[in-house]
Amino acid sequence: MAFFVLLLAAWEVVSRLGVWDATLFPSPGQVALTLWRSLRDGSLLLATGVSLRRILVGYGISLLVGTVLGVLLARFRWLEETVGSLVMGLQTLPSICWLPLALLWFGLNDRAILFVVVMGALLSVTVAVQDGVKNVPPVYLRAAQTMGTRPLALYTQVLLPASLPAILTGAKLGWSFAWRSLMAGELLFVSMGLGHMLMMGRELADMSQVLAVMGVIVALGLFTDRIIFGVLEERVRERWGLATA
Repeated sequence: MAFFVLLLAAWEVVSRLGVWDATLFPSPGQVALTLWRSLRDGSLLLATGVSLRRILVGYGISLLVGTVLGVLLARFRWLEETVGSLVMGLQTLPSICWLPLALLWFGLNDRAILFVVVMGALLSVTVAVQDGVKNVPPVYLRAAQTMGTRPLALYTQVLLPASLPAILTGAKLGWSFAWRSLMAGELLFVSMGLGHMLMMGRELADMSQVLAVMGVIVALGLFTDRIIFGVLEERVRERWGLATA
């Protein structure tokens, strides 16, 4: 808290010194006022709800498909040498490159943005899960097979629990890439959402609105990292005996 207070104080000092024009570098008070106005008229809540709906649907699809695909790539060599090579190649492609293709395929609608979000998060989740499953000690699998574990239970009771730390890392990476893909799509495609509010702030030269929306995005990211992924990581560390006293 002290760090953020000092950061706001430094921001206020720089704005008062007039290093940049107030329209380009508004004070924290101006940004807070813009944020309050957006909350009061409901535009910020509406945009946040639309963006969260898009990212939750796209991220959910990416997490489910990426986990299954990552396990299959790690377990079957012929898939790793074919589909795996394609996944590694596509991972280097920026997610914004999928937007023109999505607009041609799906048109000017939410499905285009959803496709960009899925492609932005899917590949990172797949690669993380694949690496996690491949690094599971083989003795775990041999011991499970010796005790008569069925093929499906081998995945659900051995492989996935043993690779859970890597899966959680992939989930965090996928969430961050999903947000970046969503913002890229909403910035370039006119539709209600936080990215659209950022673009409107730029079009109207309203830097306080731009900074207010950026602050909301950062706050959502911190909330997700600390409250959701932070709790999951702590439980995994306790399960693995890695939690410190």
